[in-house]
Formats: sequence, C-alpha cells, structure tokens
Amino acid sequence: MTLQEVKSLAARGEGLRIEFKKKATFPEKIVRELIAFANTSGGDLLIGVDDDGTVSGQRYIEEEIFVMEKAIKELIQPALDYKLFTLKINEKKGVAVFKVPMSPNRPHYLKEKDRKQAFVRVEDRSVQASREVWEVLRRGRIPRDMVFTYGRKEEILMKALGESDKITLKEFAKLASLPKFLASKTLVCLVLANVLEIHPQESADFFTLKS
Repeated sequence: MTLQEVKSLAARGEGLRIEFKKKATFPEKIVRELIAFANTSGGDLLIGVDDDGTVSGQRYIEEEIFVMEKAIKELIQPALDYKLFTLKINEKKGVAVFKVPMSPNRPHYLKEKDRKQAFVRVEDRSVQASREVWEVLRRGRIPRDMVFTYGRKEEILMKALGESDKITLKEFAKLASLPKFLASKTLVCLVLANVLEIHPQESADFFTLKS
C-alpha cells in the first residue's frame, strides 16, 4: 500500500469499511472497530489520520503499532486475521493501516474479565451486537437449509410486517404473546432462512422482510 492510496482512502471519509484514529489512545476501545470490521464486511483502520481525513501522521508510529498489536493479541477472540501496512510521511511521522477482512470465524469478540462483547459495523459506527446478531453470525458461518414450521407466531409476524415495514424483538414478543427467548429464536431462524433481514442498532435491532 502506498501513501497515495492511504490518502485516497482517507479522502472518502469514515464509513462502513473505514475508521480513522489520530493515535492508539485507549487501544482496548479501538479494537472494537477491528472486531466490527471482521464481523461485518471487512475494513481498514487508519492510525495517524485526523477525524476530517487529513493524513497528518503520528510521531513514533512504531509505538502505536506495538500497543495495537498487543491489544489485538490479548483482547480479541478468536484470533483476528489482519494485514498491517506502515508508511512514512516524513522523518518523524508515519501512518499505520490495519486491513481486516470479513472473517470466516465470526463472531469475534472482545474479552474483558468475564464479559464477551461482539461488535458489528453500522454505517460509520461500531455497535455492540445483540444476542440475535451474535446467533446469526455464529450459525450463519456454515450455510445450510433452514427448516421452520409456519405456524401462528409466524403468521402474526408476517401480518405485522405487511402493515409496517419493520418490527423489533420486543414488539414481536408482545404482539404474539411469546416469551422473549422464543420470539428471539423465531426471528433468528427466519433470518437464517433468508425470510427476514436483521438490522443492528445501538438501541434495539429491527427486522424487515428480505428483499
């Protein structure tokens, strides 16, 4: 990767597949972006780039890289596959690019003490994955034919989606008078069967009919 390619990437602005960081302050938070890229559709983390896309570089870029690689190794499970590019802007400053592909080992997650947190990319943000998103990532690694029974709860769901374009887990559980775990299982199965599409959100995910 060349410096010109980095500048071209930065000129696009932050988005689904790109994130800027001036420096690797709080690496335990920055690794969330890498997890989100791996769990969604891949992406590039640029260190030494300002929020506005200016490739200003960072002094002692090797130290920034050391801090990030240590956090990646210690905090992310399963192990994350990535490529690292280091480019010098001048004698004192450089830029690092962590290129992460969409992972076949999804979901990757951040392990802190006894907590496991997965993240996904939504537009230009990384958000924590809900239990439903986690299950879709985990079970969707190996495509297989999903068999489900079209019964009362599915009928209620389809009718609701016919009247409104989207529905949340909480809305579906209430509408169908279902315990939350059963409503969740139903929605996940229909996502894996390509009947529904899940839309991760910071607050509550919503589901729509697959187009």
